[in-house]
Amino acid sequence: MSTPRSALIVDDERDIRELLVLTLGRMGLRVDTAADLSSAKAQLAQDKYDLCLTDMRLPDGSGQELIELIAQRYPELPVAMITAYGNVEAAVNALKAGAFDFVTKPVDLAVLRRLVQHALELNQQRRTAGPASAKLLGDSPRMQQLRQTIGRVARSQAPVYISGESGVGKELVARLIHEQGSRAGGPFVPVNCGAIPSELMESELFGHRKGSFTGAHADKDGLFQVAQGGTLFLDEVAELPLHMQVKLLRVIQEKTVRPIGAPSEQPVDVRILSATHKNLARLVEEGKFRQDLYYRINVIELAVPPLRQRREDIPLIAQAILKRLAGDGTPAQLSEEAEAALLAYPFPGNVRELENILERAVALCDNATIEAVDLYLPQVDQLIGQEADAPLRPLQPPPAAGLPTGPDGAPLPEVMEQMERETIQRALEANRYNKTKTAAQLGITFRALRYKLKKLGIE
Repeated sequence: MSTPRSALIVDDERDIRELLVLTLGRMGLRVDTAADLSSAKAQLAQDKYDLCLTDMRLPDGSGQELIELIAQRYPELPVAMITAYGNVEAAVNALKAGAFDFVTKPVDLAVLRRLVQHALELNQQRRTAGPASAKLLGDSPRMQQLRQTIGRVARSQAPVYISGESGVGKELVARLIHEQGSRAGGPFVPVNCGAIPSELMESELFGHRKGSFTGAHADKDGLFQVAQGGTLFLDEVAELPLHMQVKLLRVIQEKTVRPIGAPSEQPVDVRILSATHKNLARLVEEGKFRQDLYYRINVIELAVPPLRQRREDIPLIAQAILKRLAGDGTPAQLSEEAEAALLAYPFPGNVRELENILERAVALCDNATIEAVDLYLPQVDQLIGQEADAPLRPLQPPPAAGLPTGPDGAPLPEVMEQMERETIQRALEANRYNKTKTAAQLGITFRALRYKLKKLGIE
């Protein structure tokens, strides 16, 4: 016979304790109670629980203190805060301190039951999830720390803001948070806020009822309803218009949505993850993003490092990409020169750009080995030695001293012709006289290259 799950209720109001004991008891839990902070600490020390619910205000302290204690000494124990209605600041502080979730007074029993169910699923999910983070490739210290942080935030129900440049893998991070959390059995619904027309955004997010506007021929669920019981990932959240930011804030706070044309609000049980490549804090200062919404979605910030700050991961990622591109065949290999070129390149487009570069190289290379010239990286020699954490600088032309100048006093057309001849000659030699590759490297068409070879007398 299995041991029943257990919960600790910490509240100084007897009526609240009795209500929670009755509700959780009907869910099959063994429930202990404490009326103050000191009693709660004593019970945590002598018994093991699967869930803790604590009031915000206690006679001899605060629920915030208890949450911080549990996060430090009992990190595997999910703890939720019971707050007064509308006290969003206390709820946010509790989530930042490590709370799993929060519930407001008067307690909605349906919301409470869902909260308890998610909490109880956490340990089971951790046992069965497997190495989901293996999809986030890289052994650099930054990536190891990122995977550890994902594991911690996955236990919570707090909103997470994922920051990072375009192409670093913010949606992959969001999926891993979903897969490693208690909502893994529910849907993961990604939405690009910048891809939805402003006039359709409210209908797409919250749904509508038949006849609520021209063209509404049937009831339609919004993305919040589609993500019920799971995770909604708001990518490029900075693109939300201000009027939609107000509506989103209310949904997050009240956990309800009102479809267009509906007479009443509907409860939704959704975890919100958001991301953007823009600087949200700066947009708040400029008045382009609401400060209250910024603090609400940014309870936990998770920064994804750009590829140039973890260059040691590039060979491993490149091998995985080449293996995927090969399918069931033999993957192409990088020559030492090609790998060195990739390590020297700063990748302003990050992992997405690396994928595009390798896909093009596989299509254009003459054999199973990808050479540096097959990568078509722009002026790689200028990038060698650039600091990994330095901001990207625009590519500079070679110094004038390195260019052929011709005899002193020579007419300009002759100097330019000589420069062009030597540039094309070097490109031909670098590409082993492959004219197609040479034209691509020079940024001209194949027909234009043939014309110049004939004009300049290059065999």
